[in-house]
Amino acid sequence: EQDSISKKKKRSRSFKNEVSKKKKHQKVDPKDYMFSGLKDETVGRLPGTVAGQQFLIQDCENCNIYIFDHSATITIDDCTNCIIFLGPVKGSCTLACQQFRVRDCRKLDVFLCCATQPIIESSSNIKFGCFQWYYPELAFQFKDAGLSIFNNTWSNIHDFTPVSGELNWSLLPEDAVVQDYVPVPTTEELKAVRVSTEANRSIVPISRGHRRKSSDESCLVVLFAGDYTIANARKLIDKMVGKGFSLVQTKEVSMKAEDAQRVYREKAADFLPLLNKGPVIALEFNGDGAVEGCQLIINDTFNGTKMFVSESKETASRDVDSFYNFADIQMGI
Repeated sequence: EQDSISKKKKRSRSFKNEVSKKKKHQKVDPKDYMFSGLKDETVGRLPGTVAGQQFLIQDCENCNIYIFDHSATITIDDCTNCIIFLGPVKGSCTLACQQFRVRDCRKLDVFLCCATQPIIESSSNIKFGCFQWYYPELAFQFKDAGLSIFNNTWSNIHDFTPVSGELNWSLLPEDAVVQDYVPVPTTEELKAVRVSTEANRSIVPISRGHRRKSSDESCLVVLFAGDYTIANARKLIDKMVGKGFSLVQTKEVSMKAEDAQRVYREKAADFLPLLNKGPVIALEFNGDGAVEGCQLIINDTFNGTKMFVSESKETASRDVDSFYNFADIQMGI
């Protein structure tokens, strides 16, 4: 126990030193970036109060903790029976982050947006769902943290310490209600943040991930960079989901000419001039009739906007595999 206390003190000192370095020209109290030793409390930080700094949460019990801002890294240590919401994190943490890693944890329910493959180690009974959250400042916080809402590998879990015959992690039911796990805060201070957990308002598109597909027919759509690319992607997702199709996965990634040749094949020449404008956004939809349904919506709603869309059920599977194999290599996932 004495050794554990010593390690915590070292971590706390190291954390305070890093905060001081990052804001050495300002007077900063490290306690502004820390929740430590709390019990039976609801606490949080409002938008603009963390502003990209690192944050430490440790030794908390039976607490509801909400960080409504973006941060550099998050460390959570020795917390029991806590509900924690974190805004976008540039480095590693839980929830919306570049890298997710947990060690020596058990019985966690995690609604995650993660740009790289989530990792668990020496942990058990970890359940994952897709990030589903909205408040007005969240989209800008994703941008400030350098994260794309379309790069979310929440269900592609890697277990460093698998146990033969056991599964240390699983996916939450698709109909899991976020508020049953992470309730919206009710304290006067935190109620000022206009939070919604409704699926159709989520900043991050809600995807099925690695859940079993309902159909053997998928469709790939690729949107090219422009003024309305994100808005168009959201509109297409809303319309396809509204028609009963499911969004399997999304990706935002830069492409070069040789990448286009490999992914778009004979159609590559049509899209080469568009690649220099910025990253592309790819969407995989699934369901019987997904290709035809997607083509109809695109023709009716986005007439004149150049997109790549699978031509047929037969070619769609190859399209999906080609694009996401390229994207995973490109992003090192």
